[in-house]
Amino acid sequence: MENQLGLLRVRIIRGINLAIRDLRSSDPYVVVTMGKQKVKTRVVKKNVNPEWNEDLTLCISEPILPIKLQVYDKDTFSYDDKMGDAELDVVPFIDAVRMTRFKNIPNGVILSRIMPSRQNCCSEESCIVYENGKVVQNVFLRLRNVECGEIQLQLQWIDVPS
Repeated sequence: MENQLGLLRVRIIRGINLAIRDLRSSDPYVVVTMGKQKVKTRVVKKNVNPEWNEDLTLCISEPILPIKLQVYDKDTFSYDDKMGDAELDVVPFIDAVRMTRFKNIPNGVILSRIMPSRQNCCSEESCIVYENGKVVQNVFLRLRNVECGEIQLQLQWIDVPS
């Protein structure tokens, strides 16, 4: 792929206090898109606090686009219900990856901090850290266009040999 920078592993860890879309619960799954790329988690039945712990991989190339998450409730006999969405700008993460190239960085160093604001979906401070030779970011995203819910995820960079 032209202008390929590397791969981004998006670990969808869990949902927190997701909206109820069925009688007493929901059957949630997450769709992650970046440009034309689209990946999704499995459905977790009857759970508004699902644990996925699923690794999804996206190819990162120029221009760097945001990651979009959409949470849905799986329905059998009708269209799946929307349970909120969120967006994550990965430019600060990619900048941190670039910063670590050709440098001897000690383990555990915080490369950057992302503060929650009206411009992002972060529900709390998120640190981009150099851990065990990898750039990692743990993020809690507040879902938009819904009454409640958050998604916990982790980003990890994967270098691709050129």
